[in-house]
Amino acid sequence: MTHTMPTTRAAESRAPSKSWLLIGILVLSAFVMILNETILSVALRDLTVDLNITTTTVQWLTSGFLLTMAVVIPTTGFMLERLTPRQVFLASLTAFSLGTLLCAVATGFPMLLVGRIVQACGTAVMLPLLMTTVMRLVPAERRGATMGTITIVIAVAPAIGPTIGGAVLSSLGWRWMFGIVLPLAVAALIVGAIMLRLDSETRSVPLDVPSVILSALGFGGVLFGLSGSGDPSTQPLPPWVSIAVGVVALVVFGWRQLVLQRQDRALLDLRPFTHQPFNVALVLTSVLFMCLIGAGAILLPLYLQTVLHQSTFVTGLAVLPGGLVLGLLGRPVGALFDKVGARPLVIPGAIAMAVSLWLFAALGPASPLVAVIGIHVLLMASLGLMMTPLMTDALNSLPEHLYSHGSAIMSTLQQVMGALGTTLFVTVATVATVTAGAGPDASGLRAAFIVAGCLGVIGAVGSLFVRKRQAVEA
Repeated sequence: MTHTMPTTRAAESRAPSKSWLLIGILVLSAFVMILNETILSVALRDLTVDLNITTTTVQWLTSGFLLTMAVVIPTTGFMLERLTPRQVFLASLTAFSLGTLLCAVATGFPMLLVGRIVQACGTAVMLPLLMTTVMRLVPAERRGATMGTITIVIAVAPAIGPTIGGAVLSSLGWRWMFGIVLPLAVAALIVGAIMLRLDSETRSVPLDVPSVILSALGFGGVLFGLSGSGDPSTQPLPPWVSIAVGVVALVVFGWRQLVLQRQDRALLDLRPFTHQPFNVALVLTSVLFMCLIGAGAILLPLYLQTVLHQSTFVTGLAVLPGGLVLGLLGRPVGALFDKVGARPLVIPGAIAMAVSLWLFAALGPASPLVAVIGIHVLLMASLGLMMTPLMTDALNSLPEHLYSHGSAIMSTLQQVMGALGTTLFVTVATVATVTAGAGPDASGLRAAFIVAGCLGVIGAVGSLFVRKRQAVEA
């Protein structure tokens, strides 16, 4: 690891105020982008009426966004090596701003979908850029607190997106969801263009086109199949065909990267997988995101609406405290990580996650709303104890030249595991439902929460393999 020493010292010798300013610009930009991911979820029903399209068609505004993210993120490791952080930032914000403008002035569904895809191209690049910049600018002993700020972005923006979307929709209409985001994106682009000056070495690595195609087929196929498993009628192909094609493409993609690594020109370098702490953190992060998206964001709202018969508005308010707790824990947990390492935080977090998921399984039609909110807050707090330490510990275990590839692998897996968790839990709930109806009932949701609880137990056992704190290298 000796080849990384000069760069690390250079990073530490930079003016701290400048470092924090650069990270602040990136964090605010990422917040605006990720807010946009979920702000549209409450408007899908209105869009079917306004654009005169079917529910099956309107879902592509979400599926298309997700698929584009899955295709673009694996290429970010290559982009962050080939281009400077400033160039990547400007490309990211320009694409996002252009996509937002297209959505705001869309004359019909095709233009709106194109806008969403262009937005996703910009959004996909931002989180790996943010993580890689933090790892390069911030000394190892202070990375936890800074990565905690990224947790706020990942957690709070999706949590408040539907709340803001609902408020805008009820008073101004769906176009204003993009109209409000656009000036924020343009302002971030202008400030970044002026302020973002970050020294970085680039390598003229040639782009391997077959790898890009295989990556798109692999990650795109798997996510496409998973996202349609809950309702196969929304897809032209049976979901298992898409997943099978995706898995085969990923195997070939992985083999090709191993070959290209020998010449140091892989699109996505797989050498982070040779570091055991990275692999342990990756497995636990996968479990975490399956539970966060599948159980917290999908099953719980389903339970609130179909079993407790709460309105959309009350459901949105009920899950808000948990999302805010998850975000607020980011920095304090990160600061604790800097002092004690990942293990003392991840183990109790994983145990609390398993407990909260089993408590969800004990809920029924007569459960009080306040109990549901309390269990959700416990779940989000447990995920908050795990998220920042796992992400930071995973990247800390890598040499500097693998930071960009490690963050790209983590970001891609978060997308795939979120979709896998959603598919798994919704499928279990649907299959286990014994009464006929439009959606899962109490018994079906209980079965899904039991599966989530079993996943939580796996996470608790896996947390025992998290390494003890390593002494910070001089």
